[in-house]
This record gives sequence, C-alpha cells and structure tokens, in this order.
Amino acid sequence: MSKRSQRKQRKREEALAAAEVRIVATDGANQGAQVRVQAGRDLANDPWSEQHRLRGAFGRFLVGVVVLTLTIVISPGISADGIWAVPIAALLTSIVAAVLRPLMIRIAGPFGWAGALLLAFFGNFVILYLAFFLSPGLQYSQWYQVFIASWVYSIIMALTLWLMASDDDDVFLVQAIRQSTRGKTWGTSLQPEDIAAKEAGGDPQLGVIFVQLDGMPAPVLDWAVKSGNLPTLSRWIRSGAYTWDEWRSCVPSTTPVAQAGLLHGTSDNMPAFRWYEKDSGRLLVSNHPPDAAEIEERISNGKGLLADTGVSISNLFSGDAQSRLLVMSGMSKVRSGLGPSKSYASFFTAPSGFTRAVILTLGEMVKEKYQARIQAKRGIEPRIDRKGSYVALRGITNVLLRDLNTALVIEAMMQGAKSIYVDYVDYDEIAHHAGVQRPEALRALEGLDRVLSQLERVVRYAPRPYKFVCVSDHGQSQGSTFKQRYGKPLEEVVRELMGVEAAEVTAATGDVESWGPVNTFLSQLQQQDSVTGGITKRAMRKRSTSGAVSLGPDDGQASLVDGEDLEQRPELVVVGSGNLGCVWFAREPGRMTAEQIEVAWPGLLAGLAKHPGVSFAVVKSAEHGPIAIGEHGVIQLDSGEVTGINPLAPFGDQARLDMIRVAEFDNAPDIYLNSMYDPQTDEVAAFEELVGCHGGVGGWQTRAVLVHPSDWTVWPELLDPDGRLVSAEVVHRQMVGWLELLGHRTKLDEADESDTVEEPVEESQNTRS
Repeated sequence: MSKRSQRKQRKREEALAAAEVRIVATDGANQGAQVRVQAGRDLANDPWSEQHRLRGAFGRFLVGVVVLTLTIVISPGISADGIWAVPIAALLTSIVAAVLRPLMIRIAGPFGWAGALLLAFFGNFVILYLAFFLSPGLQYSQWYQVFIASWVYSIIMALTLWLMASDDDDVFLVQAIRQSTRGKTWGTSLQPEDIAAKEAGGDPQLGVIFVQLDGMPAPVLDWAVKSGNLPTLSRWIRSGAYTWDEWRSCVPSTTPVAQAGLLHGTSDNMPAFRWYEKDSGRLLVSNHPPDAAEIEERISNGKGLLADTGVSISNLFSGDAQSRLLVMSGMSKVRSGLGPSKSYASFFTAPSGFTRAVILTLGEMVKEKYQARIQAKRGIEPRIDRKGSYVALRGITNVLLRDLNTALVIEAMMQGAKSIYVDYVDYDEIAHHAGVQRPEALRALEGLDRVLSQLERVVRYAPRPYKFVCVSDHGQSQGSTFKQRYGKPLEEVVRELMGVEAAEVTAATGDVESWGPVNTFLSQLQQQDSVTGGITKRAMRKRSTSGAVSLGPDDGQASLVDGEDLEQRPELVVVGSGNLGCVWFAREPGRMTAEQIEVAWPGLLAGLAKHPGVSFAVVKSAEHGPIAIGEHGVIQLDSGEVTGINPLAPFGDQARLDMIRVAEFDNAPDIYLNSMYDPQTDEVAAFEELVGCHGGVGGWQTRAVLVHPSDWTVWPELLDPDGRLVSAEVVHRQMVGWLELLGHRTKLDEADESDTVEEPVEESQNTRS
C-alpha cells in the first residue's frame, strides 16, 4: 500500500473513531446538522473529500466536465462549439443546480409524491436547459433534445459516482441520513429520561431494530454463515457478539399468521393465509388492507411488541406501534402516508435516489429474464413459469421498496425510536418463483445482508444506541406444484370426487402474496391528502375497494364477499396456502364432521387420503374429535391413538400438536389437506403455482431463525423438551421479555404474568453492536 493510501486509510479510521464519540446536545436542528456533516465525511468516500476544499471542488468540476462531454457525444441534436464550451457549461450547470434545486424542492413539497416524481423526471431537465441556454458554445434546436440529454447526464453521473465510490451504498446512506435529519427531526423521539442521560454524559436507553428476513429457513442461514456468504451476519456471529437459534413456525406457517404471533402474541382463528368464513360468507385475505385491519382488531390487545412508542414499517400488522408506515392493517387509519414529501423530493432528485433506483430496478428485471431463461435452458427442475407481471414485481419489491424501507428505518433511527420492526420480503419473493437455494434467491439474501451492514453503519449517527434482532417468520420448502405433478389443480380433484359442476366451485389458489407490498404502497399513496393521493385514487379507482388497492389475480374472490344467503353461495370453496389446502362446504352451516361428509359425499375423504398428492387430511369426527386420515391409517389427534400406519409419522409429533390447534379454530375449514412429502428430497407440492412454498408441514418451511445479541439469553422456561422455541407466540414472549429487561414498556399496563420479567438489566446489554 502506498504512503498516500496509508494516509487516506488512517484518516478514514480516525474519522470513524471520532464518529463514535456522541455529542451531547438536545437541539435537534444543530445536532442534525452535525450528523449530516459527519456522515458525509465518513460515508461518502468522495475521492477528494480528504484534500483541500479548492482541490475537492476542482476534482468535482472535472467529473462534471467529463460527464457532460459524454452526454453531448451520446445525446442527439446537442453539439459544442470550441474547446471551452463544455467546461463553461459544466460550471454553469453546477451554479444553476446549487441555486435551483433547493427552490424546486421547496416548491415540490406541498404536492407530495406527485411533486417528488415530477421533480425526479423534470428537475434535471430544467437545470440543464437553463445551463445550456446560458452557455455560449452549446447548440440545440428542440427542447426534447435537452430532455433526453438530462436523462443521459443523470444516468452517466449516477454510474460515475457508483464507480468512484468504494460502494454505491455510501452515497445512498449519506443521502438517506441527510434527508432524515433536516429541520429539527434528529432525536425527536427521545424521552425525557433519554435526554437527561445524554446531558449527564451517558447514553439513552438502548433501542432495538427488529429485522424480519421473510422466509429464511434455518438450514440456509446455517450454510450461509459457515460459508461466509453473508459477511455481516457471519461477522456478528463469528465475533461472538450475536448468536442464533432455530425456532418452529407452527402450522399454518405463513407470514400473516407468524407475524400476528410475533407482533401481537396471538394468531388464534387464523387458519391459513386466506380463509373462508361461513358466518359471513366472506373470504378474508390477510394482505388485503380492509381484511388486515379487521384481523388486527381481533388479535390486538394494545400491548403488542411495538406498543412502547415503536415504529412499524412495511408489515401486515402494526404490533400496536405508535408510528405505522406501509403497514397493511393501517391503511384506513394513517393519513400521513410515507413521510415528509420534502425529504423524499430531495432524495429523488439526487443521483443516489431516483436515478439509482430506476437503474437498479431495470437491472433487476433484466436479471430476472436472464436467470429464468438460463434455468429453463439448463433444464433445472423443479421450476415454474417466471413470465408476466412477476418480472416487474421482482424489480419493484427487491429494489424500490427495499430502498424505501431502508430509508424509512434510517429516518426512524435518526428520530431515536425505541423499537423498530421492518419486514424485507426479498428472499421470500424470489424463492417462491426460483427455488429455495437457487443462486438468485441466495443473491437476494446477500442483498439483505448488505442492508444490515447499512443499518449497522448508521447506528453511530443515531441519538440512541441500537442492537439488532433478525427473525424469519417461517422457512420454505421446494418442489413441483400439485398441478404440475398431477395435471389438474386441487379444486378439480375435490370437485370430481364430489361429483359437482365446475360452476359450483370457487377456488382461491392463485399467488396473491407477491402483490401485497405493491398494493400496500399504492393504497397508502392514494390515502394521502395531496395531489399524489388524488392522482393515485383516480388511476386505481377500478381496482380499489374501501380505499384499498387490489392488484393481482382475482381468483374468484369477488364472488365470496357478503354471501350470507346460503343458496347464493358456491357448493365448494377451495383455498391454497402453500402446500396446505383448505376445503369448505359453503352451503352447509357450521363445521361438518367426518361422518356428515361421508353421508353427503360417500368416498370423498377416502379418495382425498389416497390421492398421491395428499399426505393426510384432517377433519373433525363426532366420535373421536379431530383426526388425520392417510392412505394406510388414521390417528386420533387428541389421544394419539393410531389405527394402521400413522400418516403424521414423517412429520414428527409436533405436527400432531399443530393440527390439534388449528382444527379447533372457530373458522377452521371442513377439511385440511397437506400435500405429498418426499423425505428423501424434502420436496412438497404447493397447491399454488409456486416452486418454493410454506403453509403446511414437510421440508424446511417450519424451520425459522432468530438472531440476537449473545448476552440476551433465551429463557429455558420457553423451550420445548427438544430445546426449541415453538410458535411465533413464544418468540413474541421472548422478544417482549428482552425489551422489558432493557427498561422498555414500563409505561404500559402490567403484562400477563407469563410475560412479566423482574430480572435486572445487565450492564453489558447497554453496549452498542
């Protein structure tokens, strides 16, 4: 390493060390300004930031000249007269941008996201048009030529900054910190006792950032940590600062059920991802905002995980958080939308914001097309068709919404929120369509590991110290779908065994989970009291119900709304939730028993149990209670008595306990079906057209993970005889206990005795990660 490089490295280390020293100040505006300056020095990695200001300005000017030269060469209709034309134009562009950009941001602010997007599309055009107009040596004939040139300029500048920075995350983080600390926002969530601690020279109460790594199975994390493919998580665990435990996500192992347990401590009467309710004749879909709101009303007691001034970001449920952003259940209650429009306007006008997101989103879509083609060309099995809307959905959820979620988390950190819970769906989304351990799914995990690194680097600028808890809500299992294996969907098999007409069947077996984040984003946009809200509302009026946008497959669900007249209902409702199938006889009041089903449709249960795509069916017997029926035997779930061969044997005794619980739900289906399971390959058969799935049992879908600081022990009394945490509800109790040990939740009413903790907080728990 050269002396100059050594000097730069030494200065960078000194700057990082200096950043660790917290400045005791209660003035949010002054502290925010100091944070912006410090973050710019530490994270920007500007090649000239360590040199004299004049040299730095000259270096940036040279970059502007080079980028503008390339823009003129590439853009049609733009030309330069003379050698000095481009340098003069570059100088004027910098001056015009410095003058106009703050003014445009101020003007765009009242127009919400519409103003931000207009500024992103036309802001650079206005700046470049005025600079070109003032430049004596630049020639153009039509305004649209400058518009094209403005986009060429933005893209080249974004790529140049990315190449010059050691990591494009640096530029993104600097911009995110700057936008979230403008005004008097830094430290606004600190409590009086936190401010007193800072003024006394100490740290405020330790905060916790809960990061949900949606769908990550325990075996995948184990392999990734041992191989070092997730450098941030690997470093945390290898250093001994953090450790991880596997926990069991019980049936139904789906995001809404698990997240209800994690955030609210209960998932009672949630029999699947979506389910039919005979009392009302409705199909409840947990990632539809009105249904999510109704579900949360049923499960919330006001003392959720985030009840103590927490922040919930991009979740299905709020956890009773005070601040709710992109939360599915909060669409009808939250009018403030995505946050201050001014900060988003400034973010989108920077190359690290909108242009970066557009480039990476398009790149993600191109990558998806290429990876899908390679998968088909190589004959990789199992696989599904990855065409259509999924290509765009992958780009949006894995780039735009991931960056947005990260920016919102950083904003909450800069305000000093005590607890933050955010859900990243990247891995889960890609694993559904590509496969659990396919390269593209593992790349998504690497991207989430980079997010953890980003947030870790931001902690030093926050008004309170933070530690991280990473939790997955379930795992995933892989396999060819039920329809691929047997040539027909589940509803067709049930219908043929019953002997009813196709018109009498309503099925909900399409993939609606992937559309959830996008629908949440659009639903929250249209509820803002701004120009953006009006535009989005008009654009989505044909796809909105009760203020909630519903894009994606309908699956006949509209016919299952408010069907209280039994004669108007379909004969049969079949729902797929991964490899867990649910069957309701909609015209029959109450839950039918096995004996009643046999009388009404002789041979139906036996036919389902013998089907090669079904491992067992669970029904309620009038004589024996809930039973599981397989091809060669039956088990009484309550007593464990087996006749013939136990159909649950391949899944372990916990499967019996899981099925007992869900079979007793008030709104349980008349028949539960679990797909086939191959213990040699760990493959299952989803009733939806997804190669990776979760919902029932078999494979890795119930094997979730919990990463936490090593000195935050898992309480022995919460472990089952095998030493595991079993159920999201138990994990919730553990996470609530950790918060109470840190001094959180003291202002809430006394929790249940099972959740109350009287042990003192160890001093080591107040150190930063």
